[in-house]
Amino acid sequence: QVQLVESGGGLVQPGGSLRISCVASGSIFRINAMNWYRQAPGKQREWVAGMATEGRSNYADSVRGRCTISRDNAKNTVYLQMNSLKPEDTAVYYCNVNVATKSSGYLEVWGQGTLVTVSS
Repeated sequence: QVQLVESGGGLVQPGGSLRISCVASGSIFRINAMNWYRQAPGKQREWVAGMATEGRSNYADSVRGRCTISRDNAKNTVYLQMNSLKPEDTAVYYCNVNVATKSSGYLEVWGQGTLVTVSS
């Protein structure tokens, strides 16, 4: 099996910055796409950013120019650097990865989420 653990969430003031991380562990042969999603209170989960294995990235319009996704393949880790944060960025942020496992084929795995609160 594969597990994801997010970290780095917390309370930040509007205009501030935060970097959240997600580490994958377990029976991993190769990690393909790595994504961040978020779910604000009372709203549906939405995709935020994604990065392919070769490093190509894409962003939701709501965060483009303010957020940067990056990954460290040696550490099975994906990061989301968030700048110029707004109150509407408040949400639980979830890591999502597509993994080729050593013995169980391909899996789509979700983390447990990390809460980001933007408030003064």
